[in-house]
Amino acid sequence: MENLSAPLDIAFDYTRSLGATLGPFMTALQQRRIIGVRGSDGTVHVPPAEYDPLTSEPLTDFVDVAPTGSVLSWSWAAEPTAGQPLTHPFAWALVRLDGADTALLHAVDAGSPEQMSTGMRVQARWAGDTVGRIQDISCFEPESREHPAPATPSSATDAGPVTMLTTPFALSLEHTASPEESMYLRGLAEGRLLGQRCPLCEKVYIPPRGACPTDAVAPEEVVELPDIGTVTTFCIVNVPFAGQRIKPPYVAAYVLLDGADIAFLHLILGCAAEDVRMGMRVKAVWKPREEWDYTLENIEHFAPSGEPDAPYESYAHHL
Repeated sequence: MENLSAPLDIAFDYTRSLGATLGPFMTALQQRRIIGVRGSDGTVHVPPAEYDPLTSEPLTDFVDVAPTGSVLSWSWAAEPTAGQPLTHPFAWALVRLDGADTALLHAVDAGSPEQMSTGMRVQARWAGDTVGRIQDISCFEPESREHPAPATPSSATDAGPVTMLTTPFALSLEHTASPEESMYLRGLAEGRLLGQRCPLCEKVYIPPRGACPTDAVAPEEVVELPDIGTVTTFCIVNVPFAGQRIKPPYVAAYVLLDGADIAFLHLILGCAAEDVRMGMRVKAVWKPREEWDYTLENIEHFAPSGEPDAPYESYAHHL
């Protein structure tokens, strides 16, 4: 039977604090300036390094460098992908700015690979609105006869120090499931929980895998497991985050299905978060049949089954 395959899109916004080194660097970009930091041996690092590579001491001697420089090496991007600096073909290049000793990776808008060369002179092309991120430099372009004029108050932004940065992250790929995973996913589409048993140690794995991690042999026997099990370990989620579909507090727990030898992560709802405990017996709550797909999300959550707690010895080796 053919393996299942489907697009897989992963995307989120990553937010971080910039600290004492990248903060000034991003603040300078907001003002259409580029700064580096000088090391103990006089090397000017751009982007600025937080610690001296020779002494490991914090670096604090910031210096301005020019928005012009030379290409040290480059690679042509003939088919730009979504989210890259330019929508038409361009070069990725290591650019050593005038006044710097290290190279900055950025895009060069050169028109064609024939117009790119190692050693060519380039200048920064600034974005229309600068907010304090590396994209404030839209790209580099071949240097004109007249160097770009310094930024003026009318063309640069000074909204104060930049201390935080949010970067969108996205990854799109085509995921092809293994034969074992395909069997498992087809079972979920039918409302069945299918694992496989190792012929040597007889452990039952769900989701199944290509080889038993204990004996390194392929599991053979397909085992249909019930949708009831035991909470082994759990975490109460109290912190809200972007895209959260359930209002905190709620519980994410590892559920060991009866007859399985490995637990999987799922939600525990249907009771107060503080009532969830190790050994608690839970049962799957399935979505309506018409909403089923090839995914474990067919189970909306697990809820208390009302049975007495499982003795610790029954799941102690599955934590």
